[in-house]
Amino acid sequence: MHMEKKTAEKRGLSAIFRLCPVRHVLVLLSALLIGLHLLTRGDHALNVWLSEHFVRRVHRALSLATAKLPFSVAELLIGLAGIGLIVYIIISIIQLIRRREGLRKVYIIFVTLAAFGLAVYAGFCLLWGVYYYGDDFSARSGLEAEEISARELAAVTRYFAELANEYAGQVPRDANGVCATDRDRVLALSTELYDKTQTAFPCLEGPPLPAKGVHFSRLLSYTDFTGFFFPFTAEANVNTDFPPCLFAATVAHELAHQRGVAKEQEANFVAVLACLNYGDPDFVYSASLLAYTHLGNALYTADHSAWEEIYNSLSEPVRLDFAANRAYWRQFDTPVQAVSNTVYEGFLHSYDQVLGLRSYGACVDLLVNYYYEAAAEN
Repeated sequence: MHMEKKTAEKRGLSAIFRLCPVRHVLVLLSALLIGLHLLTRGDHALNVWLSEHFVRRVHRALSLATAKLPFSVAELLIGLAGIGLIVYIIISIIQLIRRREGLRKVYIIFVTLAAFGLAVYAGFCLLWGVYYYGDDFSARSGLEAEEISARELAAVTRYFAELANEYAGQVPRDANGVCATDRDRVLALSTELYDKTQTAFPCLEGPPLPAKGVHFSRLLSYTDFTGFFFPFTAEANVNTDFPPCLFAATVAHELAHQRGVAKEQEANFVAVLACLNYGDPDFVYSASLLAYTHLGNALYTADHSAWEEIYNSLSEPVRLDFAANRAYWRQFDTPVQAVSNTVYEGFLHSYDQVLGLRSYGACVDLLVNYYYEAAAEN
């Protein structure tokens, strides 16, 4: 009797497996890969090796392949995946209603969706997650984000405010006096943006590839994204709908991700560094606004009177650009944006980025440490 029960159980499991064997295997392999990633997060040496000898090489090969296409392959894949999932769910529901297949069909639908979701997340863990547990940019570059004083913070904030004022008159402007940088020009120049910076910092070395504009950029704005790096195609994708004053810095930021800088705060610093090294007015102005934004936010709390003095020194063109940027993003202040931010906050926390979205401001330490000497001389 006991043997018969065991045999029945085996046959039952075997029958369940045969319902969709490929999807079951995909679920098991993906779960195994995710489990290994979670278990080895504390193995720094392993993650460094994977980052340098696997992920960087895969990304280089993928980026070289996708660069030959004039459109964002990432956007195409995401669109097709979204449409495919919706169509699959609708057809499956219709089949359930018409054929009344019951629990068997429901189970297959569940396994199919689980296989897809787990496979995507497993690939993400392997092609991006390991970066968070290897050497970050600070470690690879040798730059130290040491503790800073309010006086040093004020000096560097003033430095970037003056830089923004200086370059505000060197960028194209529309009839209303708002920055009208040509986004296509910025994308075309992005291939050479890191030439000088990678010479000074070999850890940023990579092929001279352009960032790609997203066709449905308005949808990105609704989710509060100015761009994204897609690890499955190794493309730096940028939103082309938001005001152009910060567009060049956004391009530099996404290209920093393409060159292995995973942490957002470090990608912001690298973006400023690359744009200033490049020297083109559109890039320098955009990077100055980005740097001033993060530095100013920190200074507002650390020394409000110093912040007020520096803010009042901003020229009218700079203020117009900040106002245009705020007005643009205000229209997307919706529940969709709130949900998007909550999800992304959760994602950052899941990879031990404990500051969450606030970690974007942590680039302040790197900016002050790196540019304080120039600010003091100025």
